[in-house]
Amino acid sequence: MSTPVALRSDYDATRLRSLARWAKDGPQTRRLLALAAIYDGGTRTEAAQIGGVGLQTVRDWVLRFNAHGPGGLLDGKAPGQPSILSQEHRQHLIQMIEDGPIPAVHGVVRWRLADLMQWLWEEYQITISKQTLSREVRALDYRKLSARPRHHAQSAGAMDDFKKASPRVWRRSRPARPGKPLEIWFADEARVGQKNKITRRWAKRGTRPSAPRDLRTASAYIFGAICPAQGKGAGLVLPRCTTEAMALHLAEISQAVAPGAHAVLLLDQAGWHVSSRLAVPKNITLLPLPPKSPELNPVENIWWFMRENWMSNRVFTSYKDILDHCCEAWNKLTDRPWLIMSIGLRDWAHQC
Repeated sequence: MSTPVALRSDYDATRLRSLARWAKDGPQTRRLLALAAIYDGGTRTEAAQIGGVGLQTVRDWVLRFNAHGPGGLLDGKAPGQPSILSQEHRQHLIQMIEDGPIPAVHGVVRWRLADLMQWLWEEYQITISKQTLSREVRALDYRKLSARPRHHAQSAGAMDDFKKASPRVWRRSRPARPGKPLEIWFADEARVGQKNKITRRWAKRGTRPSAPRDLRTASAYIFGAICPAQGKGAGLVLPRCTTEAMALHLAEISQAVAPGAHAVLLLDQAGWHVSSRLAVPKNITLLPLPPKSPELNPVENIWWFMRENWMSNRVFTSYKDILDHCCEAWNKLTDRPWLIMSIGLRDWAHQC
């Protein structure tokens, strides 16, 4: 008659029952109670009855418990089928995704799963389903995302150079504003008209939701400026973009600047921004952004947020209706300073 395998000596029945009381895994709890009975002097047959299993299974529990402690009584995860792609395949796949397709060679301007499946077959003779490849690509932390627009003539490195130089510009401006605090403002204009935008919306899979679309051409412009560090803004709704309209906007910003402070206003190089006829208030200094670099202006993100959440999917009945909605949207923004801070703050601009 064989001798039963002894349980490890660093545990006892009381400790196992305490572990079972707090265990969140049902099978592990049952196994701990079965082994606790053995610690109390019970037979392996009694432990098998408590666990609802055979003697051989109890022996396996004892061996797992002796080797790994209470954690060894947890059910392990089934290994499943081995992966179709090796680590070498994944590294090559990452390189292909990062490099992107060459239209003249691959015949596409963006990778589809079908294209990557074809490449794996041609390169490694690997047959893989679209679902499996999708899981592999997602496991590599890739998602299908909308590309951010970039001007085709944008100067390489111009934005990085501007970001690096900005804090030095703020510091050099101190002698020109002795004792005055500095506020960083951003300004831009957005056209809002009856030819409005239609945004994405939730809908049943397989359906295509509809939204009203107007083809009339009445429009107005929101002249908007924000000071992200202070969470404040200044805006006007005007019929067109001109030097005179910009002068009115600067006067509005000047009133919003804190008393005794000086504002540096960053804005693009539109003609009405850099005109020699533009009257600039004494408490504002204009700082043009690099050409073709809208990414540097957080007001562009403000426009996107307002269109996506407050302005789109609407039909404006008249020009006055456009003005009313533009004013309502801008006032709603300025009533939420935390929203201006969340969207507008930029580390490179607020290091001074």
